[in-house]
Amino acid sequence: MDRIVECVPNFSEGRNMKVIEEIVNAIKEVEDVYVLDVDPGEATNRTVVTFVGTPEAVKEAAFRGIKKAAELIDMRYHHGAHPRMGATDVCPFVPVKGVTMEDCVKIAEEVGKRVGEELGIPVYLYEYAAKEDYRRNLADIRAGEYEGLPEKLKDEKWKPDFGPAKWNENIAKTGATVIGARDFLIAYNVNLNTKDKKLANKIAKVIRERGYKKKMEDGSRVQVPGKLKYVKAIGWYIDEYERAQISINLTNFHKTPLWKVFETCEDEARALGLRVTGSEIVGLVPLEAMLDVGRHFLRKMGKSDAVPEKDIVHEAIISLGLNDVAPFEPTEKIIEYKIEKLEGKKGLVDMEIKEFMDELSRDSPAPGGGSVAAINGALGASLASMVANLTYGKKKYKDAWEDMLRIGNETQELKYKFLKLVDEDTKAFDAFMAALKLPKKSEEERKIRDEKIQEATKNAIEVPMQTLKLSKNIMELADELAEKGNVNAISDAGVAALSGYTAAYSAYLNVMINLGGLNDEEYKEKTAKEAEELLNEIAKRKEEVLEKIMAKLKA
Repeated sequence: MDRIVECVPNFSEGRNMKVIEEIVNAIKEVEDVYVLDVDPGEATNRTVVTFVGTPEAVKEAAFRGIKKAAELIDMRYHHGAHPRMGATDVCPFVPVKGVTMEDCVKIAEEVGKRVGEELGIPVYLYEYAAKEDYRRNLADIRAGEYEGLPEKLKDEKWKPDFGPAKWNENIAKTGATVIGARDFLIAYNVNLNTKDKKLANKIAKVIRERGYKKKMEDGSRVQVPGKLKYVKAIGWYIDEYERAQISINLTNFHKTPLWKVFETCEDEARALGLRVTGSEIVGLVPLEAMLDVGRHFLRKMGKSDAVPEKDIVHEAIISLGLNDVAPFEPTEKIIEYKIEKLEGKKGLVDMEIKEFMDELSRDSPAPGGGSVAAINGALGASLASMVANLTYGKKKYKDAWEDMLRIGNETQELKYKFLKLVDEDTKAFDAFMAALKLPKKSEEERKIRDEKIQEATKNAIEVPMQTLKLSKNIMELADELAEKGNVNAISDAGVAALSGYTAAYSAYLNVMINLGGLNDEEYKEKTAKEAEELLNEIAKRKEEVLEKIMAKLKA
């Protein structure tokens, strides 16, 4: 899943499990949506549901959840310890992967408009989706709660962004809903080698954004700002762990990274004669946050961070001590990995080498040359990354370290792009075969079938075209490695270039054979010309790279 949005709706029901189950099932019914957590609270009479999926799927699932809650929850009879103003009290959208905050604001607006118009529920937009600054804070919007809603709706200042602005029987039942877009919140605890809650709280006051009040000599108190923005923190003692923790809510890990929070806690603990023994993440964490941590610590120890994603995540886990009080299992704790696990899908790239070779050698036409072309590209990119990593950190090549770090990261990214194309090529072929099997009895059916075949054929061309284009990048980076790379690994830079060329030529052949099945002459001519020019450029660059390498090998 390339684009992931998280949604965390809070429903005003935490006791009736049948009602909760029906709401959750309404969300689950949407394809490409995965419910990660359902947390009901009896005292609060409130349930927090966490689900993720593609932007379109999450948008639909959120609406269905809100609709079902409106049908089943009657706010006239709701009581609980938590502030609330509606059956669906709040519904934030959070960018996780491949989406921007602006995308989530748009989703919030579209869902809010639909909820207001179709369900007749007053909707207020908050956080990044708010139209006015005074409406950004959820607590400000929710002031007065459900009971104060009739008067709130009379105030022009608090006219809903969507839906009715006049109290009626429907609103009496559903209340109002707050919908918005916010940053991902990481619930994070730092472990201390003490049972003293006061010491943990002392550190919390120093690091949290709002800081603490310092007593002056004249008896007055002055607010001292904390060291870290986007951090809320308190100190507490956990019986289960027999130690104190600094309990932290990190509301923007892009601006204040997780490693910064950890290291600041370490500094403050050391100043008090304490030691941080590790930390824990409560709930789920985005992959990006973990990769940021891993890269930071790798660079801090003078190592290249241009390594496989798995290695970076491992470095993050051991550097933060995430296994200190409980096991940290990446497939359970990292959102993207959790989704992959729930999907349960196994692609060609997930196979062992022997298993893939067996599959390739059977009498089925897919996987075929297109997938093999992409594999050659991935091999070339991987080898290029290896050469960059074998150069980085070596004193003899210090002037090239920054270039090697850049090349290493670019080739790692290329590797994953090629690997994705291994499966994409087979999917494109399967789509083409599905189009061939469409009915063709009537004139209309034949017309639809022909259109689908042409569409599938173009897609089958675009995949190897991507392989061809990416192969050019390998040549450019291999050329740099031939000039600046570690001479002891220079032959590997040559093999990387040859692998890239093999990927390019293989992809070119796949483009050409598929072009024959198209009716669009203009597209055929344009694509054939582009493919040939790319191949010629790559072939020329390959020869230049090999000449440089051979000159160094013979020197």
